[in-house]
Amino acid sequence: MSIHLNDKVAIVTGASRGIGAEIARAYAQAGAKVVLASRKIDGLQAIADQIKSEGGDALPFACHSGDPEQIDALVNAAVEHYGQVDVLVNNAATNPYFGPMIGVEWSAWDKTFEVNVKGYFAAARAVAQHLMGRGAAGSIINVSSVLGQRGARFQGVYGMTKAAVISLTQTLAIEWGPSKIRVNALAPGFIDTRFSAALTGNEDIKKMILDRTPLGRIGQPEDLSGLALFLASDAASFVTGGCFVADGGMTAE
Repeated sequence: MSIHLNDKVAIVTGASRGIGAEIARAYAQAGAKVVLASRKIDGLQAIADQIKSEGGDALPFACHSGDPEQIDALVNAAVEHYGQVDVLVNNAATNPYFGPMIGVEWSAWDKTFEVNVKGYFAAARAVAQHLMGRGAAGSIINVSSVLGQRGARFQGVYGMTKAAVISLTQTLAIEWGPSKIRVNALAPGFIDTRFSAALTGNEDIKKMILDRTPLGRIGQPEDLSGLALFLASDAASFVTGGCFVADGGMTAE
C-alpha cells in the first residue's frame, strides 16, 4: 500500500519550525492540504510560502495553543477554508523551567501544563467533535517525548506533561475508536531543534546523550516525519492507542 494523504486536510500545531514544520512539509508533499498553527504568523508564513513554492497547499494561522478559544478558532478557520479537517498533529509545546523540581515556580508549572496538556486536549476534542459531526474517520497524533516514559532530571514538569500526553492518547483512543477516530502518540528522543538547543548545544550533555544512543547521533526533525506520515495515513487504519518511539535506540538500554 502506498502512503499518501490525498484529499486530506491536516492541522499541525507548533509548525513554524523544527518537528512541526518538517511534518507539515511531509504532509503537503504527500498530498494533504495543511493548516499551520503557531503563536506568531511570521514564521508560519515562511513555511507556508515554502510549501506553496513546492506545489503544496498551506494556510498559516496564528494561534496560542494553550487557549481553548483560540484553538476553536483555528479548527473553525480550517473547516471554513478547506471544508474539513481529517488529521491533527498536536506538536506545540513549552518548557520554561530547567532545573531541580524543588525550585520550580508555579507560573512555570501552570504554563507548561496549559500548553502541553490542556492545549492538546482542547485541540483533540475540537477536531473530534468536527469529525463526529461529519461521521468521518480521522487521525490525531500527539507529540510526547521519551521524557514522559521515565524520570526527567532537570525537566521534571515537562516530563510530567509528556507522560500525561501518553495517558491522554490511550484514553482518547479507547473513547473515540468507535467513531473511527484513531489517536496515537510520538515519543521523540533528543532532536536537533531550537527547542532542545539548551541540551544539544552543551557539549558535555551532548556527549552523554550520544554515549547512550546506539545509532550514535542526535535526531533530526525529518526523523519524525515518516512516522507522523504513516500514522496520519490510511496505511495505519488499524493502529490506535500506540506510543511510537524515535530516539535512536536510547531507551532500549
